[in-house]
Amino acid sequence: MTADRLNEDRFDRMLAQALQRHSEPTPADFTERMITAFKQAEQQRILAGVVLQQRLALAATILLGVITIIAVVFFPAAIAGVFRTIAGAVGEQAGIWLDKVPPAIETARSRWQFYTFLAAVFGFAVYSLIDLLLGDRLRIA
Repeated sequence: MTADRLNEDRFDRMLAQALQRHSEPTPADFTERMITAFKQAEQQRILAGVVLQQRLALAATILLGVITIIAVVFFPAAIAGVFRTIAGAVGEQAGIWLDKVPPAIETARSRWQFYTFLAAVFGFAVYSLIDLLLGDRLRIA
């Protein structure tokens, strides 16, 4: 706020000196109109940067889609092989995880009090975090 005021004062001094050398009358709100014009020009510059960024993101998305289509059309066997490899790895990992389920259920059954307490503490921590971050904006129906 102070920097804006200092810039306005400096601008006012420079403008007053230039106007003293000039013989034409100027309107009383000339300085305010000039400052408004400068602020609008700055906002337009910022908006142009945001628009450029969005256009680049859109172009990258379109380019990625075109590359994907070209790859599917010209290299279907390679892509099918990659997907088969991914599916095999996922299936293998799923088998490993499914083998661990019965012992995990047995452990949870034997230590259910501990896991219930842990879930309650975790729920309270999440509630406290939400309350801390959202505060008064949190509405509980």
